Amino acid sequence: MDSRSSREASGRGAGRSDLFLQRTLLGHCILSHGWPSTFVELLPLVPLLTDPSAHGIDGPAFDLVIPSLPGYGFSERPDGIVNYERVAGLWHRLMRGLGYKRYGAHGGDFGAGIATFMALKNPEPMIGIHLSNLEIAPYTGPGSRPLSAEEKSYRERNEAFWQQEYGYKAIQSTKPQTLAYALNDSPVGLAAWILEKWRSWADSRGNLDERFSRDFLLNTVTLYWATRTIASSMQDYFDNDNPRFRIRLGPHEFIHVPAGIAVFFNNFVDEGTPPREWAERLYNVRRWTPMPRGGHFAPVEEPELLARDIVAFFAGV
Repeated sequence: MDSRSSREASGRGAGRSDLFLQRTLLGHCILSHGWPSTFVELLPLVPLLTDPSAHGIDGPAFDLVIPSLPGYGFSERPDGIVNYERVAGLWHRLMRGLGYKRYGAHGGDFGAGIATFMALKNPEPMIGIHLSNLEIAPYTGPGSRPLSAEEKSYRERNEAFWQQEYGYKAIQSTKPQTLAYALNDSPVGLAAWILEKWRSWADSRGNLDERFSRDFLLNTVTLYWATRTIASSMQDYFDNDNPRFRIRLGPHEFIHVPAGIAVFFNNFVDEGTPPREWAERLYNVRRWTPMPRGGHFAPVEEPELLARDIVAFFAGV
């Protein structure tokens, strides 16, 4: 049986969530996007993961669940703080509601944080998690092992990246609503705010047209414009990165669920490439794949590279 649909799901305290569902009755995996993205970024993975053999990929096929994050697209944002941990709980509830008892998760950007907390806070149903970037920093405080030379180099490069790129996060994590009034009043302003990040964070060499079709970029911006969700999407930064609400991991927090990490760090604006030992501070890394190309938006930049890595990882756990 094979079915493909876009549906609404709802639950008490969760609001309505728009999701894409493709059933194959084989493996089960929930895919999560980040900001400034939508579920559309993940759609190139659908044929590759639901029928990998048809695309020359050796490994299991998957049922795929691709929800819009709360406050993105047609998904409502619940009241209160909606951080990685809360969305992870909503995703577990969603998967149980769809009848899945064991499943995996993949994500990038905020989606990587959500997958991380799915495994950290409720590991029992998790087969494994697969990430295309590292969203959650490990604990490096008192009692942790000293940083290696490679880890120090990565942190220095990453700090330099944030000195250059932090402007958007500074306002979105403190006053997202103020900015949202301007962006909701100007389609050109909204497009500029969103697409500047697609240019900077992709493996684009500074040229969006090298990586993305105009149709795809317009679909992404139009979803934000038509649904007026730039405000609710930017709330993710307030709820996750504002110092009043930020979750900081403690010295004993470690994810024992198997993790696969596809290292897509070929961004136009270099944020540094983390060494494996940095990830191993937090994750039970079973697969580590440095990628020759592709940046922050791997599902649409390099869908085949990413799909092959997802399939290979879950085939081995």
